[in-house]
Amino acid sequence: MSQGHYFEDFRVGQSFTSQGRTITDHDISSFAAWSWDTNPVHTDDVSASRGRFGGLVAHGLLGLSVAMGLASRLAVFERCSVALLGVDGWRFRHPLRAGDTVSCTVDIVGARITSAGDTGILERHFTLRNQDGTVVQEGEINLMVTTRPPPDARDAS
Repeated sequence: MSQGHYFEDFRVGQSFTSQGRTITDHDISSFAAWSWDTNPVHTDDVSASRGRFGGLVAHGLLGLSVAMGLASRLAVFERCSVALLGVDGWRFRHPLRAGDTVSCTVDIVGARITSAGDTGILERHFTLRNQDGTVVQEGEINLMVTTRPPPDARDAS
């Protein structure tokens, strides 16, 4: 099976944009059920309509999860991924609602080799936008990835 991308294939300034995905009522209710987060802003139409957002909104972590899934579907990071290092400075900028179609842009904002030399760190900025181009969520999600093996190691496999 082909390895796909390696650390050396990425550079600061690269940008990858995913396909779109429409958030459904089922997505929101299912997330509420399995996460046990049944806050009325996510689950009660009447209560939510009287609240700050004027209706139901998706869980913030549902948006983050969808952003990760959309990035996965880019097929750029999948085979080189070693470890997700963390989610930093994640911000919920705009409500995410059923019917919104979101896409995710992943920008490479930093890249460095680890001290071991066989992996690198990609500093990635994620931006989740809705169908109007409005930024819904954004933040940093850094990833450890494999470096390209030396030629003799590739010949042995």
